[in-house]
Amino acid sequence: MKKIYVLDTNVLLYDPQALTRFEDNSIIIPITVIEEIDRFKKDMNETGRNARHVSRLMDGFRKEGSLSQGIALESGGTLRIEIYEEKVMKRLPPELREERGDNRILAVAVDLMETQKDMPVILVTKDTNLRIKADALGLNAEDYESDKVAIEDLYNGSLTMEVGGELIDRFYSQGWLDLEGDHYPNQYLLLNEKGNAQHTAVGRYDAGSRRMVPLVKLDKEGVWSVFPRNLEQSFALDALLDDNVKIVTLVGKAGTGKTLLAIAAGLQKTAEENVYTRLLVSRPVFPMGRDLGFLPGDIEEKLTPWMQPIFDNVELLLTGHEGEKRHSKGYKELMAMGILDIEPLTYIRGRSIPNQYMIVDEAQNLTPHEIKTIVTRAGEGTKIILTGDPYQIDNPYVDAESNGLTYVVERLKEQTISSHITMTKGERSELAELAANLL
Repeated sequence: MKKIYVLDTNVLLYDPQALTRFEDNSIIIPITVIEEIDRFKKDMNETGRNARHVSRLMDGFRKEGSLSQGIALESGGTLRIEIYEEKVMKRLPPELREERGDNRILAVAVDLMETQKDMPVILVTKDTNLRIKADALGLNAEDYESDKVAIEDLYNGSLTMEVGGELIDRFYSQGWLDLEGDHYPNQYLLLNEKGNAQHTAVGRYDAGSRRMVPLVKLDKEGVWSVFPRNLEQSFALDALLDDNVKIVTLVGKAGTGKTLLAIAAGLQKTAEENVYTRLLVSRPVFPMGRDLGFLPGDIEEKLTPWMQPIFDNVELLLTGHEGEKRHSKGYKELMAMGILDIEPLTYIRGRSIPNQYMIVDEAQNLTPHEIKTIVTRAGEGTKIILTGDPYQIDNPYVDAESNGLTYVVERLKEQTISSHITMTKGERSELAELAANLL
């Protein structure tokens, strides 16, 4: 049975292409949504760009016919703008008759539910409270889930297998092991001998040869003087140092070493091995695209509060835990030499970034559309690292299941140039680990 979907403003601001994702069903856009889109169109951030994109799409649809009467979409459905009428508000209880955008959208949906009894009416909104109000009125309401990934089913990047001891011995003797069965490209494997927990082997699945191969061997200096403290960090460094892997996603709670390992590997590949021309480290100035003019000072002073977590990690790598000087150059000197660049994501749209080691920290605060914008900036020879914790999200438009980081993990898990590691063991400090687990 075909359905009628009433879309809230936040759905279109989250994904302008939502108008094309409802198959052969009918889409209703309350006129209030168009008014709210108009208020956002002058913003110079991602929300403003999405608002302008929605306006252009709607203007293009207008050429196909009257939006007030409804037009046919390529998907087989229809699109119509519903004009709000004062009498419609009377269908709401007195508590909800206040002239607010959410209430007007709710009134349109309730009116359709009562007048279009032959088709189910569903309000689609990312506003939790609006979904609660709709449910209280007997109206079906759903979150926009086009890009949602069930967090409990998220691919974790590794697999533990119980095998015979002879297979483990063969892996060590010949340096590789043929594997049967299906595995994801660059999946990390831990082999345990049945009945002997002390006899193990770790490696990575190479999809080209269909073999398990050893992890990268670190020299005595480590990676910019950093050594892995657990198995997950060993997996992460293997992916971070593999030039054949062009995109790496590191997902984990605070203190697991995601950002520190990524920056260490980036410095190793740029300042030491000269594989990449520059290490570019960035993170969202949340909300993404906030006007830096609201902060006092020059551009460096404006950026410092947002970029300080990155500065802290770089400084730790250069000085060490006890403050001894590990390397002769400070991060400001590396920046002056063009080896290191730390900047916000605000102005990345339209750029081309070739032959660089690019780290995007706090990627869980980005939408799938924003992540796509960032990854498509990668030029020839560029490697991108996305790090973040899906359970620490500040962006009101995304959650643990709809953010850009988990979206990339799930969409790219079968690609040979992609690698993913889930990190669960905190190494920052005993206190940080305790807080991450219990608070």
